Amino acid sequence: MSNIKQYITDNKERFIEELLEIIRIPSISADPAYKKDVANCAEVVAESLRKVGVQEVEILPTEGHPIVFGTHIIDPNLPTILIYGHYDVQPPDPLNLWLKPPFEPYIAPTEVHPEGAIFGRGSADDKGQFFMHVKAFEAMKANNSLTCNVKFLIEGEEEVGSAHLEDFVKNNHDKLKNDVILISDTHIYSKEQPSVTTGLRGLSYVEVSVTGPGRDLHSGLYGGAVPNPIHVLSKMIASLIDDEGHITIDGFYDNVEELSPEERSLMNELKDDPENFKNSISLREVQGEKGYTTLERIGIRPTLDCNGIWGGYIGEGAKTVIPSQAFAKISMRLVPNQTVEEITEKFTQYFKKIAPNTVHVQVKPHHGGLPYVLKSDTKEFLAAQRAMEKAFGKKVYPYRSGGSIPITSMFEKELSSKCVLMGFGMDTDAIHSPNEHFGISNYFLGIESIPYFFEEYCK
Repeated sequence: MSNIKQYITDNKERFIEELLEIIRIPSISADPAYKKDVANCAEVVAESLRKVGVQEVEILPTEGHPIVFGTHIIDPNLPTILIYGHYDVQPPDPLNLWLKPPFEPYIAPTEVHPEGAIFGRGSADDKGQFFMHVKAFEAMKANNSLTCNVKFLIEGEEEVGSAHLEDFVKNNHDKLKNDVILISDTHIYSKEQPSVTTGLRGLSYVEVSVTGPGRDLHSGLYGGAVPNPIHVLSKMIASLIDDEGHITIDGFYDNVEELSPEERSLMNELKDDPENFKNSISLREVQGEKGYTTLERIGIRPTLDCNGIWGGYIGEGAKTVIPSQAFAKISMRLVPNQTVEEITEKFTQYFKKIAPNTVHVQVKPHHGGLPYVLKSDTKEFLAAQRAMEKAFGKKVYPYRSGGSIPITSMFEKELSSKCVLMGFGMDTDAIHSPNEHFGISNYFLGIESIPYFFEEYCK
């Protein structure tokens, strides 16, 4: 490994500049106006794999954006690691909140990254993180240190729900055959307490509408005599969580996995700093389900949140109307043993049940995904833990994240492989927000950790 570390050091500036080139491409999968840029980014990613010596590289079309796939087999008898990532990014809006244009990356220090961070849309999610694997592969190959076979699957639709990935996986079992799947699209708990993500929550996402009168009404002529859908919807949403942070939907907790005291104690070995947590997001006070720590509320408990609400007149000036309709988008994060179908149905029935008979209610399901857990006593987790401990020089903890990556459970079902979530971002990196960034030290700790994972897993 000393040769690999020296190779990484010798090529540090080039590794940074090559990442900046990829970040400069506005590969926004959600906006059709950027379709050519997304395709261009796929070409650049494919070329980066070819340049580092991956034997076979393909750009595979889907009904949406293409998948970049690479295969490098050194010995069919050795294990195969499949690396997953995505080259598409979130829209950068609101643009006025960016310190500099989102696709003109630059390096600047931050409080968390005093050595410097790369600012730009996609720097942490997920261009910087999947590109760590490309550079780690380069370093291993250049030093004749590859210990197993490698496959790369870099998609272009993760930020729009990986709409066509499942069909691709189902139709390509042989092409994707592997022993373990390595994903870097998560974060560490902190630099002082690095972690491997062992759990992700699932997701049920719905849109609701409340309809009162058949048209918008003059609030002077009708106010006080008819139901206001915004008022009704607001009360309904507020009633979904009680004063103890408990979700009131009938049967919502029926199948929730309850962790043992020992498991809860293990996850709370991470030193939760409430003041730092609050300060990092400019929050006055935390809240959540009674009887659980912040780590537990985020990692092992289901949640319900209103993500947006609208209706009536919101333009400049005043317009005195009682709106005909009000709308909201609601997400529910799921934990093991809860399914998308179960929770969506329970939400739908309950939401209609609590609606007053003065309005009509509709619930429209959107996308969803299952939770995922990798036990901390598995070969896959232990290889990641040992690898990161070598790179960081510190104890590495198991960590249950509150986020969702629905493709993990799909991968395990379709390919019979465990997913290792070995991410190197930080929760302060402002992913999906203006001024997204990725610490330079995190970038290189990732490049260093990945060869250690190959070594540990293939022992």
